[in-house]
Amino acid sequence: MPKTSETVLELDLNALEHNYHYLRSKLKEDTKFLAVVKAYAYGSDAVAVAKKLVPLGVDYFAVAYINEGVVLRNSGIKTPILVLHPQPINFDALIKNSLEPGLYSPKILHEFLEALKRNNQKGYPAHIKFNTGLNRLGFWENDIDYIVKQLKGRDEINIRSIFSHLAASEDFDEKSFTARQIESFMSIAKEMDAKLGYETQKHLLNTSGIINCPEAQLDMVRSGIGLYGFGNDKDIDPELKPVASLKTIISQMHKIEPNETVGYNRAFSSDGYRVTATLPLGHADGIGRQYGNGKAFVNVKGKMAPIIGNVCMDMIMIDVTGIDCKEGDEVIVFGKNPTAEIFATTANTISYELITGISQRIKRVIKGQ
Repeated sequence: MPKTSETVLELDLNALEHNYHYLRSKLKEDTKFLAVVKAYAYGSDAVAVAKKLVPLGVDYFAVAYINEGVVLRNSGIKTPILVLHPQPINFDALIKNSLEPGLYSPKILHEFLEALKRNNQKGYPAHIKFNTGLNRLGFWENDIDYIVKQLKGRDEINIRSIFSHLAASEDFDEKSFTARQIESFMSIAKEMDAKLGYETQKHLLNTSGIINCPEAQLDMVRSGIGLYGFGNDKDIDPELKPVASLKTIISQMHKIEPNETVGYNRAFSSDGYRVTATLPLGHADGIGRQYGNGKAFVNVKGKMAPIIGNVCMDMIMIDVTGIDCKEGDEVIVFGKNPTAEIFATTANTISYELITGISQRIKRVIKGQ
């Protein structure tokens, strides 16, 4: 792809395809694959990602909220879509768009049953989420009898799957906790099927679970971050390819004399003659102030240039002393070097937060469609 002349988020869908096949290679042939495309497909472009994955054979998509699923439906995506965190106010829209809710509490179950009745639905697919230790969303194991009682005699609904979420599948120091979660989920699933009177699909593993707990892949697995190029494991990351690359340009350069300062609050003070460059992106674009003051580095002509001073709303200043560059030259904020994981680590955060926080005002440029 030619050099950029503005701030863009380049999305390489060939890298997405590579990551999908890599993760698929870890599974049994009949294990289904659910692709998580919430939060604009982890800050990229949910529609473009979904359209790439459908012909590759993905079995399900997952989004966080109902409106995300509606966008996919309006773009022609017909693959089943699980909504992980549905809200009752949008249940009518969910049903209208043939989205499938993850039901996680007595209130949500009751209100969804009422919505199905109101919309004259029969056998509508839904999913039951159980809490096995993450303590975020989900029914408890002792809610099984309550759930079955609520469903008894109700033909509006069909439980398509039972699922839970691992809390620390990437952490080898928590292997015993993960094992207990798996054991708990298997017990819950067995009891649920017995009391429902029919067999449901089961899914538990996230990206790190696919890699570290293949014995628990069950009927389906869910992958989010892995599809976008990160495996939460230094040995796995090289096998994956980052999908998103954030690139920008040098807007202006300045020659700074000793003891001059740069940016708001005079946060950077020069210890000698320096050359600085200003870039057209800032904390309104998802590169927060925590990356400033020498913590993070960007790639200018293959050399690392530190972000200096406080990050502004729409601008970042970098130190390019000794780097042969000029106004208009391309700058790589993250991509292959540095990766989003490396860039995020400089501010003591994670790749998830960085890539999902890239502003929608930044132009997406897509290749490999």
